[in-house]
Amino acid sequence: MDIILMLIPAVLLISAVTIVVFHWSVKSDQYEDMDGEAHRILMDDDDEMIPGNARKKRKDNAEVSGNQENHDK
Repeated sequence: MDIILMLIPAVLLISAVTIVVFHWSVKSDQYEDMDGEAHRILMDDDDEMIPGNARKKRKDNAEVSGNQENHDK
């Protein structure tokens, strides 16, 4: 019987911590882009095939294509 008096508050405390951590992760947009990394890994050379919300914004496409041309030689 004494163990139940210890387990109930422990379970309530763990549950409260779990709910707070989950609420924090949702508020900080941890689940915003679930498919972005998968698309980025599989289609890194085909930027036009990656969905817009999964694509990282490139600063200068000319610089990137220029570096690839020099690498191919």
